[in-house]
Amino acid sequence: MRTVTMVVLAGMLCAAPGAAQSRTGKTLDIYVVDVEGGNATLFVAPSGESLLIDTGNGGAAAARDARRILDAARDAGITRIDHLITTHFHGDHVGGLAALAAQIPIRHFIDHGPSVQPNPVIDAFLQKEYPALYGRGTHTVAQPGDRVPIAGVDVRIVTSGGRTITAPLPGAGSRNPHCATFTPHTVNPVSGQPVGKTEDEQSVGTHVTFGSFRAVYLGDFTWNGEFGLMCPTNRLGTVDLFVVSRHGQPSSNSEALVHAIRPRVAVMNNGTRKGGQPGTMRILYASPGLEDVWQIHFSVLGGQEYTAPGAFIANTFDDQPQAMPIAAVALPPQGAAAPPAPLHDGTAHWIRIAAQSDGSFTVTNSRNGFSKTYSASR
Repeated sequence: MRTVTMVVLAGMLCAAPGAAQSRTGKTLDIYVVDVEGGNATLFVAPSGESLLIDTGNGGAAAARDARRILDAARDAGITRIDHLITTHFHGDHVGGLAALAAQIPIRHFIDHGPSVQPNPVIDAFLQKEYPALYGRGTHTVAQPGDRVPIAGVDVRIVTSGGRTITAPLPGAGSRNPHCATFTPHTVNPVSGQPVGKTEDEQSVGTHVTFGSFRAVYLGDFTWNGEFGLMCPTNRLGTVDLFVVSRHGQPSSNSEALVHAIRPRVAVMNNGTRKGGQPGTMRILYASPGLEDVWQIHFSVLGGQEYTAPGAFIANTFDDQPQAMPIAAVALPPQGAAAPPAPLHDGTAHWIRIAAQSDGSFTVTNSRNGFSKTYSASR
């Protein structure tokens, strides 16, 4: 099929035609897949239509992460990806794309447009391989306010290309009191580098509504960008599920966002030494109405002091210590060598959310089978 670059009309992202997949059900199923500190989040609607957000890591990890995404797709009963959103062009979000596309059809590719942050490996992929991949289907450059067409589910783009929606979503638009205490970042608190025009600020952020259930995931959208989205009015409203931004790092996840959207559940796709730092965990745990935090990994950066209870954590270390340290492990100074991260090369486990249209939902940890159901209380 020739390459098609779609034109967005009336705020609708149009996908390649085709019947829905054979899987049908009553729940919107969401799989937060372990890609070792990257991101891959799979949404499967009751109609069988699917949306994958990001494809995990590249390099030597690409085949591993593609396999883990395919395992989730098989569990969900789907044989293709109807829509793929690449939030931004960093290797931990787009690196596994070629390996995944070689094993499962992808019909519709969505991104924010050209990369703004030079990277030789990513640039080479975007110049040659990526056009060949989306040439097999359709390609859309997302604009804030666009919809991704999935039957029975309202999927809206709320950030893209450094811009945000300007009008509030239905039911949102109230004044955000957390804007008054917002302090902008001048340097990234993780890297120590000045904040600026990186791929993180370009992230495609997605808001999903299924009946009374609402979820949001903003990729690696930054702390300062959150202010532009949420202030002075809250344009997102409240949500049931917050897939935590930027792997749970404190360079995102401000009170202006987290405390305003008031998630009942937060799910963090972190790594053993990526995300889960005390600054983020304090904001999450203090969020009004929060019931639980679920994590893809134990985080040594949080220690026992801040990590979630073990039943809520999907993956352990391969060589699990008898006890996690109580104190959080500090990251080394910028440029200093860090000790090796605890290994996790064995079986990977996901966190699955099964949402009902009445707003109730069940979260399950595939490692231990632990589930918890959250009632339709809103």
